Amino acid sequence: MDRRTFLAASGLTVAGALSGCSAPSDDQGVDGATPTDSGQAGSSETAMTVETVVDGLESPWSVTPLPEGSQVLVTERVGRVVLVDSADGTVTPVSGAPSVYASGQGGMLDAALHPGFPDPAWVYLTYSKANNSGESATHLGRGRLNVADARFEGFERLHVAEPFVDSDGHFGSRVVFGPDESLYMTVGDRQFKDFGPDHVAQDRTNELGTTLRLTPSGEIPDSNPFVEDPDAVDSIFSYGHRNAQGMTVHPDTGAIWQTEFGEQDGDEINIVERGGNYGWPVADEGCTYGSGDPIGVSHADRDDVVAPVYSWDCGSGGFPPSGATFYTGDAFPEWNGDLLVGGLASRYLARFTVDGRTVEEATPLLEDRGWRIRDVAVAPDTGHVLAAIDAPDAPIARLRPA
Repeated sequence: MDRRTFLAASGLTVAGALSGCSAPSDDQGVDGATPTDSGQAGSSETAMTVETVVDGLESPWSVTPLPEGSQVLVTERVGRVVLVDSADGTVTPVSGAPSVYASGQGGMLDAALHPGFPDPAWVYLTYSKANNSGESATHLGRGRLNVADARFEGFERLHVAEPFVDSDGHFGSRVVFGPDESLYMTVGDRQFKDFGPDHVAQDRTNELGTTLRLTPSGEIPDSNPFVEDPDAVDSIFSYGHRNAQGMTVHPDTGAIWQTEFGEQDGDEINIVERGGNYGWPVADEGCTYGSGDPIGVSHADRDDVVAPVYSWDCGSGGFPPSGATFYTGDAFPEWNGDLLVGGLASRYLARFTVDGRTVEEATPLLEDRGWRIRDVAVAPDTGHVLAAIDAPDAPIARLRPA
């Protein structure tokens, strides 16, 4: 279904499709900070050294350490994938990646390794791509990564989150594998502004504003929640999301955790439940850009939606949260089980203590650097924390004990 047919059928409108939101978007802005090569940072809790692994990357979007050795796979939103040797900073372009629609918030986005990597050596990429009419959609594909030759072999498209629309915003898009080895993928609401019950994120006949659940080969699992519902897309696992750009798996429970951008404030941390409606935009804790008017009602006022485990309410100033991971390394044992979340406009790395569904923010990290932090990962061999900085000329930073 193309955008015109979809809009005609649903009566929807797109605001700011080309110019962005009525106020600066949750995913826009220029980082003028100058990367620092190294230095001491931390608090009374933890002393650490911050180092530059590599510099000069163009809008890095995801950082994915390989399970053995010092190589890290990095996507750059402009359309590149590179291998970075975290030991010496060597950058090697990876050939064979798909071409992308690098405009607005779109481009080369997330990466995830097959649970058995390197056997099989599948790497999964999410990216935006346009059709012949110039409308775009979030795509999922995979290729076998030949590390020695730095190339993807046999790259194939697996899924397209439909419909294609005339917007450069809110593509999502994170991808992880759950403990069941199903693939989970976030899709943004593409910046539709009709904040009511007919919003695309509340309409299960499309894949916008959702978490999708697929097999490793891109098929629909029979156990998906809506496969028996003729009025819902079979790929949907959860819906009612605005633009989730962080997703990770709890190391003990196996639950899927997400971070999601709000409109003005209203940013969220969610635990994703099978078939859950997360409320956007009929239930939300945020408000509209500029006016401060509430969007929908509070999650607490509806019993048919899933409330966030942590949120930044209207008037709080927001965060907004991007890439996320649970800390499971040995370098910072006092952080084990904590949730690390990259902040964009807030320009720091947040650390949250987690006890079941109780989430509390601890001392901020990197708040003195002025960095928009797009993604965060833990190096499996050292337990050091790697952070991708969102800027046109950006570093990958490493946090290690002082």
